[in-house]
Amino acid sequence: MAAVRDVARILSFEEARQMVEDHARGLRPNCEERVQLLDSAGRILAESVEADRDFPPFPRAARDGYAVRASDLLQLPATLQVIGEIKAGATPEGLNIDSGQAVAIMTGAAAPNGADAIVMLEYTSRHGDAVEITRRVATGDNIVSPGVEARRGDVLLSRRAQLDHASIAVAASVGKTHLLVYRKPRVAVLATGDEIVDIRVQPGPNQIRNSNSYSLAAQVREAGGDPVLLPIAPDDPASLRNLIVKGLQGDLLLLAGGVSAGKYDFVERVLADLKAEFFFTGAQIQPGRPVVFGRVPLTGSANEGCYFFGLPGNPVSTMVTFELFARPLVEALAGMSARKLVFLHAKLKSDIKTKTGLKRFLPAVLSGEFEHAEVELVRWQGSGDIAATAKSNCYIVIPPDRDRIPAGEWVPVLLR
Repeated sequence: MAAVRDVARILSFEEARQMVEDHARGLRPNCEERVQLLDSAGRILAESVEADRDFPPFPRAARDGYAVRASDLLQLPATLQVIGEIKAGATPEGLNIDSGQAVAIMTGAAAPNGADAIVMLEYTSRHGDAVEITRRVATGDNIVSPGVEARRGDVLLSRRAQLDHASIAVAASVGKTHLLVYRKPRVAVLATGDEIVDIRVQPGPNQIRNSNSYSLAAQVREAGGDPVLLPIAPDDPASLRNLIVKGLQGDLLLLAGGVSAGKYDFVERVLADLKAEFFFTGAQIQPGRPVVFGRVPLTGSANEGCYFFGLPGNPVSTMVTFELFARPLVEALAGMSARKLVFLHAKLKSDIKTKTGLKRFLPAVLSGEFEHAEVELVRWQGSGDIAATAKSNCYIVIPPDRDRIPAGEWVPVLLR
């Protein structure tokens, strides 16, 4: 087998990310399935959801208080005759407000005919069949007019939107008991290396348990995919090829390990023998510089072949490169519209000293209260230190041209 690593295919982080996003935009999601409303949480919508009537369908009270005519409150305090009460869900038939009259009303109830505003309860005092009001209102105050939130037939949820709790509420409000969603993509996960053993096996003196398959499986699920864990691939080209071929039967293949330039790193050579097209074979980042992205042509594939990522085997590198590069493809295969990577900003608690040349994504802890966000690196021993990463809740992003960032400076942060 010939080595395939090419310096020309080692891209900057921005170039590599853009290339992944470009390919993600061209992907077609899988077939559709109809699921029960609550089972659709987290899934990607394969149909639009429209309003089945105007929202609200009636002039809705936005506050507890009294429905009134605003013109009756030009001089304060004003005393009005209370002619009835309307609770949420009740029909205000027969209640027509004339000048000098008011109706007690609860939030969510339909405003009676003749009322053009609602006075909040705290600006009133009730005396038998009369109410004294101490604050003016303008026409329309505290009344939500019919149809201002949506008109019948308006699209409330767009196709390819991810369904969260708010989306579920919208679907429920229009009577949807089931929703059409895209089938979850099957993402094969293949860890490689003779030093890796199954988590049920007691490792030898120079072996480690296979954490990468499980971290990747969890990340795949979070991104909307269905992980398929393959057996650990030994450092043997024939065995590795058989498992890679099996993994290519899914919608996406993730390989952990075997993508560096070592004597026993066979992943790229096996993929090259399978006629893989390599879009990049490295990114100028730390951790995760040897990350590989490509596609193997397959006859009959809906997406012109099966995409793959070769992720570095060090556990933190595996997790970081999934978030930076693999997640957009999983989300696209799940049906989600492509989205840009967004960094937050927080104030650095302690100085950072590092080397220039690579864009760094280092485990950190974001803390603080309200708008006072602070972030600090966790102590870690390199990209194999999964315990440190487990203590973190984000990554500090350090530009490649900075070797020192002083405390107090605002720095970009990627949540994890």
